[in-house]
Amino acid sequence: MTIEDAGKSVTRRAVTDIDVAASARDLIAQLALNPWGQVGPSVYETARLVTVASWLSGHDQRVRYLLDNQRPDGGWGPRECYALVPTLSATEALLSTLRRLDTGSPGGVAEADLAGAVDRGLRALFGWLQTGALSVPDTPAIDVIVPALVAAINEHLRQVREAPIRGLAPWWGDRRLGLPPGMSGARLAAVRQLLTAGVQLPAKLLHFLEVLGDGARGAPGLRPVPPGVVGASPAATAAWLGGPTASGSAASGPAGAAREFLEGVVSRQGGPVPCPTPITVFERAWVLSSLARAGVPLTVPPALLEELSAAVEPAGIAAGAGLPADADTSSVMLYALAKLGRKVAPDSLWAFETEAGFCTWPGEDGFSVTTNAHVLDAFGQHLIARADAPPRYLAVQDKLSATLSAEQQVDGSWCDRWHASPYYATVCCAVALDRFGRGPAAVEAVAAAVDWVLATQRPDGSWGRWYGTAEETAYAMQVLLATRNPARRAIDQAVGRGYAFLCEAVGRRADPPLWYGKELYLPEAIVRAAVLAALHLAQVRSGSVVFDATARRQ
Repeated sequence: MTIEDAGKSVTRRAVTDIDVAASARDLIAQLALNPWGQVGPSVYETARLVTVASWLSGHDQRVRYLLDNQRPDGGWGPRECYALVPTLSATEALLSTLRRLDTGSPGGVAEADLAGAVDRGLRALFGWLQTGALSVPDTPAIDVIVPALVAAINEHLRQVREAPIRGLAPWWGDRRLGLPPGMSGARLAAVRQLLTAGVQLPAKLLHFLEVLGDGARGAPGLRPVPPGVVGASPAATAAWLGGPTASGSAASGPAGAAREFLEGVVSRQGGPVPCPTPITVFERAWVLSSLARAGVPLTVPPALLEELSAAVEPAGIAAGAGLPADADTSSVMLYALAKLGRKVAPDSLWAFETEAGFCTWPGEDGFSVTTNAHVLDAFGQHLIARADAPPRYLAVQDKLSATLSAEQQVDGSWCDRWHASPYYATVCCAVALDRFGRGPAAVEAVAAAVDWVLATQRPDGSWGRWYGTAEETAYAMQVLLATRNPARRAIDQAVGRGYAFLCEAVGRRADPPLWYGKELYLPEAIVRAAVLAALHLAQVRSGSVVFDATARRQ
């Protein structure tokens, strides 16, 4: 049965094959053309710039972006608990904007529109936090971000009582938001105290500098790194800068570099900004590893390979400028380089080893199964074709095989702290265990994952946590196609339906943000690579791989 036949048998629609090789070439070219990375705009980050950098170009457009992206229920951002942080950020930013209206309305936005959006945002927040309707997601530094934004909103409400805002009901001045159950402001207070005392903060905290108060401006011992960024974050960079400074030929030193970076990042999307950015290494590592693992024909420019090799450091590899080295990025990069013929010993990963497995970075609050799956990939790929495998490397394979198998959910899936979808965690773990796992538990875990994927396909051929998406469908198809499954009619039929969905969805349906950052974000190139990998695997399985003449000559 061909992919197209399988798709038609359920969907009754024609399938137009996608030229994966040509699309992959274009994607790799984009990596070089957009070295900061391709990330969708962030409500949280854009709102922070509205508050801390109203002087920055594109302010009016950022305010309009927030107004245009408010949900009917008053919130912002994705579903469920993931709406809390962007809604807090946007509501606080629009409250700040309302209080500054004596300097003129931004971009001609009516005061009533701003007040209405704030009113709806406050109603959503009070409803969620007072009733406990939202749980708190395990996103990075949420115990710092949420208390900071709640305190800022409460301060605005206190001022409303003293100086009412036209268009906003005065009784809001008597209301105060509380923190989610189990959360306090203790960590925020401790970090702010360190900053005030002049203590240099750990690199991982710089990503959230914008919520640390006045001490962030010109913080001691802290300087932007090329291209002028602090903590891979426009908002953190603006908080460090603290205000407008000279731009153009008059700019010099760290402040000038920071201003130039900010002007550059706001110009890319017409005012709104992404976060994190830049993600140069992270994006390149994930894109190339996805394509190479699936066997997509690749010609990686030598200059790009040299840049990737140069990013390898003895202490590990950072996802982007201003971020600390982490085991996740390090292992994915090492795996990608090995697949591309640039094998590097994974010894830098030893710094992240723990009793249970590997931490994403030292002091991590939690455990990531996807980080550990990627570490298993890195060690396993390095050991291929080695007759003299070091015992310590083999011990890692044994330990991670046991750990990942034990972390599997009862239904056969995995869940993780770096992605909202179980399909991402499941493909990471299942494929790593299938290729490099050791012992019967690994085999059983992969089989259970395949069964879970088959059982959760949607009627339209897609897969997804909330609804069918191209990204999650790609991960589900890879579980079926990139593991060593016996020929099963159920797999062929599921792949056929999934392939038909992807061919229809590519370029026509927007993917939601699913990756963990300050809020959920969308790394567009990485998602595109995952979809191309799934399409290629499906085409290979059916024997209908599409190559153009250029690809055959390479």
